[in-house]
Amino acid sequence: MLAAVVLVLGVIILFLAQPNWNWARPMVASIASGRLYRPVHIDGNLRVHLFSFAPSATIGGLRIGQPDWGASAGLKGNLAEIDTVAVTAELMPVFIGRIVLPRLQIDRPNLILYSDKTGRANWNFGDGKAKSQPAKLPPIKDFIINDGKLTVTHAKSRFNFTGTINAHEKAAGGRQAFDLTGDGKLNGRAFDLSATGGPLLNVRTHVPYPFDMVVRAGDTRVTAKGRVLHPFNLGQIDGAVTVSGRNLADLYDLTGLTLPNTPAYKIAAQVTRNALIYDVKAIKGRVGGSDLEGTMKVDTRTKGRPYLTGDLRSRRLDFKDLGSLFGATSANTPQKAELSAAPTAAAVARRLLPDATLDIERVRNMDAKVRYRAMSVKTHSDMPLREVSLNVNLDHGLLILDPIDFSFPRGRLQGTARIDARKDVQINTIDMRLTGLAVQDFLPTVGGSKPLEGILNARVRATGTGNSVHKAASTADGQMTLVMPGGTIRQSFAELMGVNATKGVFMLLSKDRHETDVRCAIADFRVQNGVMRGQNIVFDTGVVRVNGSGRINLQDESLKLAFKGKPKKFRLIRVNVPIVVGGHLSAPKIGVDPGAAVVQGGLAVALNTILPFVNLDYAKNANCADVMSDAREQGAPTTLKPAAKKANPLPVGRQ
Repeated sequence: MLAAVVLVLGVIILFLAQPNWNWARPMVASIASGRLYRPVHIDGNLRVHLFSFAPSATIGGLRIGQPDWGASAGLKGNLAEIDTVAVTAELMPVFIGRIVLPRLQIDRPNLILYSDKTGRANWNFGDGKAKSQPAKLPPIKDFIINDGKLTVTHAKSRFNFTGTINAHEKAAGGRQAFDLTGDGKLNGRAFDLSATGGPLLNVRTHVPYPFDMVVRAGDTRVTAKGRVLHPFNLGQIDGAVTVSGRNLADLYDLTGLTLPNTPAYKIAAQVTRNALIYDVKAIKGRVGGSDLEGTMKVDTRTKGRPYLTGDLRSRRLDFKDLGSLFGATSANTPQKAELSAAPTAAAVARRLLPDATLDIERVRNMDAKVRYRAMSVKTHSDMPLREVSLNVNLDHGLLILDPIDFSFPRGRLQGTARIDARKDVQINTIDMRLTGLAVQDFLPTVGGSKPLEGILNARVRATGTGNSVHKAASTADGQMTLVMPGGTIRQSFAELMGVNATKGVFMLLSKDRHETDVRCAIADFRVQNGVMRGQNIVFDTGVVRVNGSGRINLQDESLKLAFKGKPKKFRLIRVNVPIVVGGHLSAPKIGVDPGAAVVQGGLAVALNTILPFVNLDYAKNANCADVMSDAREQGAPTTLKPAAKKANPLPVGRQ
């Protein structure tokens, strides 16, 4: 009996010791198919050496098919076709549940990787759903790839890539031992990638593996000099990364991050990946004419929804770079007002309000909480802006800027903005307050002094729909009010506002510096469907009182305002016509129009309901109280009444 048992065991050992295991190919392929959830075929030889402390196997003609859903996605061919796979494993670690591979060699692999618009990927073995953790291979001491081909398609980002991959035992022909190179298209733009590194020989799990990578996608260029901290664990990577391009928003295709529109940029940072969390530290670079530094963190643990947190700052912000955030270009730059009443065709074609659209899907696909500060601001005009501070919160399609804070030498502009992209129609809301702004800080010096001094306060509150600044303004409803409850003005300018041609011009030419008080100035606009109508516009000085009316149409950005001054004393020569402001927001035209008259309109909105909208204290202001009293006596604001016959407007100075 014992002899028979020994004989049977001997036969089994001799049988298993045979290197030719072709008889087991169907069984091995069937087991692999069940584990990988897709068909597996072995067309070549299967050779196995079991009796060793480092058992090995060689598989020839390995084919791995597509998952069950591949046919409905239009996938053709196999996921992988490999001429030869040779693998050696250490025996002892297997008994404690670990796999260690002293050697893995893959000859002439051809991989076709595909991810559909829902995120299903044919390389995610199992049910095809995206995995929650990054790829992690068992430790491999020597990893060889010869003449590999790689094709990647990512339907959601319209990404197609074809390349070659090699991991030789040593560098040759001027190329690195590890080399992944290829090109393709990313969202319709040219894409190419090059990743290189040393030979994957004698690799130890606790010694980082260095690599270099260059990616170009359209106008975007990314370079990285990094390390895989624990080789073959792609969830532990760090490196120095430099990114440059035309617009930060273009990084969405590469990273899935919804970033704002910007001018050209170049930024460097230290990036660390820890599983599904990316730390971006030591950010330093330039965006347009502004410097940028700070830190960010991206958490991708929630499937398909990156959560970006950051603290960014600029030592010096170039103010014109802010316009890019809202889609502004050089075509949205305003021109100086001209002394003419007829706008040119070129001016009408220019939009001051940007019409670049916001990609709602991008806003919905990411959450964020970011703080930005600018310690100083470079402006290209007389605007003395000092500091800027913004807090940005994005939560499932609801974007809130709260607070928005612009600091001036004297005064602040503060408020909130809200973009609700959770529904099909985007709803935009703003509520901004201007407090304590010294008007003289914004005006040039004329004849050694400022033409106007005073503290301006204002508030604008409006709601509009649309996915661009222009569309939101074109549909806006709300109110904008400006109040200056006192100040001083050069008497020459006050006289001119009353169109007292004799005295005003004489005082200007003689550089007369006499001043008169500004008792109260109010401009109130009610906004309906994108049209701002001036219901109460009053500028009351010691020598003249100016009443105004009109409208600003945000749909076509046209202006039609009229102002008429009434001197408080008799003037020998006075032209009884209104000053008109017309043209386009980007290029206003100022003149006088003898064919128009300023008359009393319908019932006025009481000023004592306007002033508290800006500041409750203004309702108690004595000078503004007088203006309110006069308004009640007159019963209505002034409005612009068209002439019966169309007359040619006369530029100022030719009346």
